[in-house]
Amino acid sequence: MPVRLYLNNVGKSFTMHLQGGMVIPVVSNVEFSVASGECVVLGGPSGAGKSSILKMIYGNYRCDEGQILVTAGDEIINVATAEPRQMLSLRDRTIGYVSQFLRTIPRVSAEDVVAEPLIAQGTSETEGLETARSLLARLNVPERLWKLPPATFSGGEQQRVNIARGFIAHYPVLLLDEPTASLDAANRAVVIRLVEEKKAQGVAMVGILHDQDVRDEIANRIIDVTSFAADAAA
Repeated sequence: MPVRLYLNNVGKSFTMHLQGGMVIPVVSNVEFSVASGECVVLGGPSGAGKSSILKMIYGNYRCDEGQILVTAGDEIINVATAEPRQMLSLRDRTIGYVSQFLRTIPRVSAEDVVAEPLIAQGTSETEGLETARSLLARLNVPERLWKLPPATFSGGEQQRVNIARGFIAHYPVLLLDEPTASLDAANRAVVIRLVEEKKAQGVAMVGILHDQDVRDEIANRIIDVTSFAADAAA
């Protein structure tokens, strides 16, 4: 299967400007690839750098060294050096992000929040809303809530809306940041099925999952992030 994502010699540290410029190393020499249809899970204890790696792939953090190569259509783009407009394009068409947290949008209904990424990719509004409703139903969000703003929902309901929004569009690369945290068994099972469907469609996924049962179900490989621990003395 073709490689969709390749991290080569990636390193990251943070400079604490309010602490006399102290440098805190996070990870170094990160190297792995993710193929089409594969789900790679980042393992390791809290603070090992898993979230930092995910944020570097998505472009929220700039890596200090190395390359993050993403296949976007016929082009290979290095996220490490991509311009802001390139990152916006990648996020629209190539790299999706599924997290446990929803940034609520005032006065916008749940079904519109979920449908928006798919409609932005060119799907009609009618089809986008139909797909959104189907996903909300699969994730057991009550129909009576679909036309209401998610800001009024419980935390668990907001999480399921966010999962639906993250899975609805067509991204060749999908990042999973604890999507099953706080979900009950029934909804964890739905997320597992959604991941399996994406794998069957050839999507390359990188995830952080502390839920051992879910990780065992969906991971093709587990990468121990502690092997990329930066040298604190550097």
